[in-house]
Amino acid sequence: MAQKTLSSLVLAALDIDGVALTDSFSPVIYSVVKKLGKDYTREIERNIFSQTRIDAANYLKNQLGLSYSAPEIIDLYFKERAGYLLKNPNRPSDGLYNLLLMFKMMGLKIICYGGLEKPYFMEELKEFLDFFDGNKYICTNDFRPGIKEIVKDYYGLQYSQVLFIDDVNRVAEEAKKRDLPFIGVPSDFEHGFQRQDMIQTGVKYLVSSIAEIDSVMIQNIDQDAASGNFWNRKKHGAA
Repeated sequence: MAQKTLSSLVLAALDIDGVALTDSFSPVIYSVVKKLGKDYTREIERNIFSQTRIDAANYLKNQLGLSYSAPEIIDLYFKERAGYLLKNPNRPSDGLYNLLLMFKMMGLKIICYGGLEKPYFMEELKEFLDFFDGNKYICTNDFRPGIKEIVKDYYGLQYSQVLFIDDVNRVAEEAKKRDLPFIGVPSDFEHGFQRQDMIQTGVKYLVSSIAEIDSVMIQNIDQDAASGNFWNRKKHGAA
């Protein structure tokens, strides 16, 4: 049975691509930009990651001076993604089962979220569905990055009660604005900039893999969240 051992945290929210599943977004976006004949830059990455599809496509169209329409760019992305996944199928991230089990044992509810539709989640994580609560998955394409909507609109919780785990710095920035507990899992994609950006943002709990997240870390995060000043507390809950 689950044993409630936490004083603040109630819900853990996991991003799907790059957290629950291995990262497929970074290499596909990189390939799309290169095929459009452009250099892949930190600014491009920042303005595409964790944006709505139409906003990301319009950014590429306008900033890169493309002749493609936004829908054509979105279509190009999904064609590129399909080709990539044929050679590099999605798989659950290392440590996912143990992480979900630990959350349950600590009394946390669990939700998954991301920019693709729910059937994608239901198929790719079908062996883990019993771990997830309520809606199980929330598609955030229409309200990126989705922190406010998930915490307030879907669950009616305080920001200090929800732990977000994401691989995108834009989500970290939003978490920081709202003093919301956050673990960063930036991709190890060789052309990416998310790790550097998260360090610059001041992400305290930064891991290379969700397999590094243990109960001690969650207890420390819970202590920091309970302080009411998560982002300005020193790591491991020090005063």
